[in-house]
Amino acid sequence: MFTVYTYAIAGLAVIIFTVLIQNIVAAVAHRKQSSYVPGKVAEDLSHDSFVFRSHRTFHNSLENVNQFIIPAILCMFVGVTPLYLAILAWVYGLCRIVHMALYYAMATERNPSPRTYFYMIGLVTNLILYVLLFVSLI
Repeated sequence: MFTVYTYAIAGLAVIIFTVLIQNIVAAVAHRKQSSYVPGKVAEDLSHDSFVFRSHRTFHNSLENVNQFIIPAILCMFVGVTPLYLAILAWVYGLCRIVHMALYYAMATERNPSPRTYFYMIGLVTNLILYVLLFVSLI
């Protein structure tokens, strides 16, 4: 059954792997601080600190990944067209990667920042996924 979803599953794997990489980057950055306390990021840090940005990038992904992965898996169970699911998974995954790269590279308090646009594309992709899921259930 899942063989037809190979490309969608590959996209989901990229999304999950991206979160793993973010976890590693955040952990390494955090441990390089002079006053390292396990599990705690200093409250006085802001976007000018890579420790802050790597921590926020990882936590932003944690806040968003389940909202995409779980309905994507449900879409496989209800028979959403594999090509549509694959396109959505890869668009979402690429948006998350660009969002991550911009968050790592840019120290800005400005809103909207360039990463906001990729977050929004990912959000729209996520909404389309839910529409496909609910339409398939009807």
